[in-house]
Formats: sequence, C-alpha cells, structure tokens
Amino acid sequence: MMIISSGPRRVLIAVVSVVAALVPFYSAHAEISAWADNEGGRMRLVALAPDAAGKIRAALQIEPKPGWITYWKEPGGNGIPPQITVAAESGVTLDAIAYPVPKHYFKGGIEDIAYDAPVALPLSLTAAGKGPVAIDASAFIGICKDICIPFQANFQLKLGPAIQSHPEEEAILQAADASLPKPPSQDFDVTAHAMSPDRKTLSLTLALPGGAAGEGKDAPDIIVTGPSGHAFTKQIGGKRDGATFKVDVSIGKLPKDYDISGKRWSVLVIDGERAMETTLAFQ
Repeated sequence: MMIISSGPRRVLIAVVSVVAALVPFYSAHAEISAWADNEGGRMRLVALAPDAAGKIRAALQIEPKPGWITYWKEPGGNGIPPQITVAAESGVTLDAIAYPVPKHYFKGGIEDIAYDAPVALPLSLTAAGKGPVAIDASAFIGICKDICIPFQANFQLKLGPAIQSHPEEEAILQAADASLPKPPSQDFDVTAHAMSPDRKTLSLTLALPGGAAGEGKDAPDIIVTGPSGHAFTKQIGGKRDGATFKVDVSIGKLPKDYDISGKRWSVLVIDGERAMETTLAFQ
C-alpha cells in the first residue's frame, strides 16, 4: 500500500483491496448482488426488471462502517464523488444518478459533503432490447475516516421477469427515493438569483418553509454546484424576513475562461428537516 497526500486528509491507495474488489459480485437472488467489502464499509447493487418501456429502477447501496463517511456528488474540499459506469456491451445504459440529502460539516479544517450512515443512490437505467437483461456495472467510491480509501467493485445482475414480486428490492428502492431532496414548491424555492459581474458572488432569494424550522434564526444550509468539481457553500450576510431569506454565496475560483452564459447550476437548500433541490439558469 502507499499513502498519497491530498490536502488535510490523506488518501490511502489500497492496492490489494481494490484489485480484490474488481472480482464481479454475482447473486443467487438475481435482483440483489452480493456485498462487496472494504476496510471502511460495503456496497451492493439492487435492481428490478425493466418495465414495458425498458426502464430499470436500481440503486447502489453503500454502508460505511461507524466513524467512516462516503461522499455526495460534489464532496467539498476533499474526497471522491461516486462514479458508476455500465458496460455498453450489456445493452443497458445509465441515464441518471440521484443523490439523497447529504450532511454538510467541518471537522479539523476539512469541509465534507457526505454520508455517515447507510445510503442508497437511486439509478435510472434503460435496457435496449426486450429479452433477458444482464447488468454489468462498475462502482467507484471513496470511503474516508482519517484516511480515504478508493473502493471499486464490479456487479453483474441477471434480471428476472417483471411479473414476479420483489418486495425486498421494492422496499430498498422506495426508501432510496424517499431520501431524495424534493423539487421546488410554492413554500420552498429559489425565487430569484443573480451573479455579480465579477462572478465572485451569487445573490439568492429563497422562499423557506414555515413551522419551527422556518421560523428559527438559523440560516438554511445552501450548497451551490457549478461546473463539475465545484461546490460553493460560504454564505455572506444572510437575512430572514418571515418566510423570505436573502443571502450572497461566495463563488470560489472557476475554471479559466469559464463562460456562465447559458449554463445551468444546481442548488440544494436544507432547512430543518426539509430539503429542496433546483436548478439556476444563467442568461
């Protein structure tokens, strides 16, 4: 093994563990793979047979061990975001990965946007043909404590007929969907946004939900994701006025010659027990 420095947290390249994890994990129960194990946790693939349109509901289940974390789509200052690929020759394509609401915290000067408990990432896939479906997927994640261990595993599933009942898989997928942030609504939304001419500040106006969380003095947690690899979380001068919250978000260094015109960024807002995610379109 060798240790590579990566900011305040070291990254451990566990060569033996990663190579071992590349062995495909089959399953006697075709819709749930066996667990792939790592020093800091485990993961497996869950899927249901395609519907009449070829759409497949699936999820990557990740269970960090106590004291360990795994990362959201933009991990913060350090960390490895999840990467999932499906072999093209399998006739199955990965359309989208969804991300449950993460935790956002600082520890010892390190900012993490991550999960410190079991999590399932919902996956949307499409099967090209009408016959039996075999998923050949590879997952690559980071599992971190004092060190970060890259964790990779291959999963192969042969999906049975859609007419069969699979209550365990259904329960896992329903719970995964329920853990996602909600789309914007009348009482919880970004009602206005504007980027400063120097591209250093993003001004946001939010409608926040009522109840105890909405009436409190604490600022909501706001995570803005711009170009790939960039997350902006530093709030400047936030002010609540009833259900309205106005704040500036500091925009860190963007890629050289980055043109924001026509781009769409995402923003996740966590206010108490509620979370909302939406997109910001720039003219």
